[in-house]
Amino acid sequence: MRKPELAAAIADKTGLTRDKASEVINAVTDQISAAAARGEDTTLIGFGTFGIRAREARSGRNPQTGATIQIPASKTVGFKAGKTLKDAIR
Repeated sequence: MRKPELAAAIADKTGLTRDKASEVINAVTDQISAAAARGEDTTLIGFGTFGIRAREARSGRNPQTGATIQIPASKTVGFKAGKTLKDAIR
């Protein structure tokens, strides 16, 4: 499901217009992104938690040349599904 399809589904379920539903989705994703930038987790009870994960530096291989390269440490966003979401997909 893409964002326009999600907005349409939310609009149908809530009675909002598709444009308003799209604004709500944008506001939610903006706030999750802002929290991640501050290093904070975002928990949606029953759905899951978006959190920052640290990746350690590691060795990798250039697929074109086969040469070994060093990949620096970095941060990424991870998602851990909540119980309700896990139960829904079983």
